[in-house]
Amino acid sequence: MSNIRIPGFRAAGVAAGIKAGGHPDLALVVSDVPCTAAAVFTQNAFAAAPVLYDRALMRQAADRIQAVVINAGNANACTGEPGLRAAADMAAITEEALSLTSGRAFVMSTGVIGVPLPLDPIRQGVPQAAARLREEGWEEAARAIMTTDTFPKLASASLTGALASGVVGGMAKGAGMIHPNMATMLAVLATNVAIAPEPLDAALRYAVDHSFNRISVDGDTSTNDTVLVLANGTLGNDPIRDVNDPRFPPFREALTRVSRELAHMIVRDGEGATKFVTVRVVGAASDMDALRAAKAVANSPLCKTAFFGGDPNWGRVLAAVGYSGAHVDPRRVNLWFAGGKEGQRGPALQVVDGGTPTDYDEAEAVHIFAQPEIDVLIDLGLGEGSTEVWTCDLGYEYVRINAEYRT
Repeated sequence: MSNIRIPGFRAAGVAAGIKAGGHPDLALVVSDVPCTAAAVFTQNAFAAAPVLYDRALMRQAADRIQAVVINAGNANACTGEPGLRAAADMAAITEEALSLTSGRAFVMSTGVIGVPLPLDPIRQGVPQAAARLREEGWEEAARAIMTTDTFPKLASASLTGALASGVVGGMAKGAGMIHPNMATMLAVLATNVAIAPEPLDAALRYAVDHSFNRISVDGDTSTNDTVLVLANGTLGNDPIRDVNDPRFPPFREALTRVSRELAHMIVRDGEGATKFVTVRVVGAASDMDALRAAKAVANSPLCKTAFFGGDPNWGRVLAAVGYSGAHVDPRRVNLWFAGGKEGQRGPALQVVDGGTPTDYDEAEAVHIFAQPEIDVLIDLGLGEGSTEVWTCDLGYEYVRINAEYRT
């Protein structure tokens, strides 16, 4: 998707000078009116200064956020008290440029950890971005928050029925340090639907759990992970006030659909990635067990390098399931592989039946692993638990990008 529009929101991106080389590095998203907001953050103990600032802001102003300012090139993480002051100053600079009262601007940062955030480029860049704000500015903003990303990530969905003319959309960035819980990236979601803080928070947490918290690129959880959703209510609907409202499920589904699309883009853009891998676990003793098993496979360096090398080494998959902590009876486990392109899959090949290797065709397995998309289906044979997670392969380019990240 090249661009999106969400009624009542404007966006922009500029090159403020935080990054070397004149690349875009500062984005603004602004609502015409104060918004109801909900957010989820990293669980890393070294939470970045903007995360700490935003957590406090959400406790005080979840019903009046009106702007988001995001810089790339500097994470403002592990920067101590000066970093906290810089995050607050970044918010104040934004509020002044937009003529907003204090406590209306949400702050995000992404980039190198442990480097003081330079405020002079932000003082210069925020007014420039404010002057460029426009409804069709989302793509520009999405480009301005990229770090090792290779393309801007945007998605939107339209609502129907009682919420006709409602739109949910947003942008995300992320390609490395992707191991969710919360997911390791930044995302700004927005809607013109009127919804109260409690159901909006419930919808966001459901959406994140079924999208961003189901992806992994490299197993590293960042210091800056944040997903924010803003609802400005310009649709004019009677607000959704609780989760029992019949309009809540379709709204939640639209938010989840947009989040999942953005999450898939992050995996497809994984640093150096050449394969998009879906790991589905069924027959688990519980959904949590299914998630444990699926994440173990998705995060295994041995599995991910096998995907990269086109080696259908299914023993690595079973080994990962075995150490995942999920309940396993080896005599009940079945395993299939399938491959193809986006939206197109060939027939599944069963390689393990009841814990025993099948007489499968190795050439067919190699062909599957040569495809740009690979499906791994694991049936634990123990219950009704199931889940699906998405990951990518791990190859030479990932090592090069991260070995040279600061140089």
